[in-house]
Amino acid sequence: MALLELDGLPADDAHLRETCVQSREAYRGRFLQVRQDDVSLPDGSTSYREYIVHPGAVMVVPVLDDGRLVMERQYRYPMHRAYLEFPAGKLEAGEPGIVCGVRELFEETGYRAAEWAYAGELHNAIAYSSERIEVWFARGLVAGERQLDAGEFLDVFAATEDDLAGWIADGSVTDAKTMVALLWLQQWRAGRWALTWKKAEDWGCDR
Repeated sequence: MALLELDGLPADDAHLRETCVQSREAYRGRFLQVRQDDVSLPDGSTSYREYIVHPGAVMVVPVLDDGRLVMERQYRYPMHRAYLEFPAGKLEAGEPGIVCGVRELFEETGYRAAEWAYAGELHNAIAYSSERIEVWFARGLVAGERQLDAGEFLDVFAATEDDLAGWIADGSVTDAKTMVALLWLQQWRAGRWALTWKKAEDWGCDR
């Protein structure tokens, strides 16, 4: 049988959908929650799902005037090693992504940006987490004195697009959001994916 293309599949996902029968909280931490749900499957059988409820986050891709990128090296405890990545931080309840992005870029790197562009969002662990990460680009950067949160330690450095591509190719960079950021950067610079640039206040940020 020939393999169908996407437009040859059923118009909706009703035949794939799982329905929650009962949901319970298994754990609640400072900002993460773990839930255990009993679910009804499309064939009428039942199963269970365990997943993390996450408030969401924002990643910023800061582009310097010379085309280089502002990146960070930060220790990530669950993996017990330092990772190369872009500035990022979790959303506060009800917080617009642009507000989070402006805050995190300044606090972690000291930079403020003249213009911002919303690229999109990614879901980095769809099998077991509700986390969504907004991707924002920033340019027209002006350096300042960063203001790290208590208990936050990280290095800030500049890298080229080719540097980042090479680190991903050799396995030095494995952070999913940073790998997605390179895809967006390459597609934008090639003229295939458009970005709309505005001042932060025009995106609804009053900082």
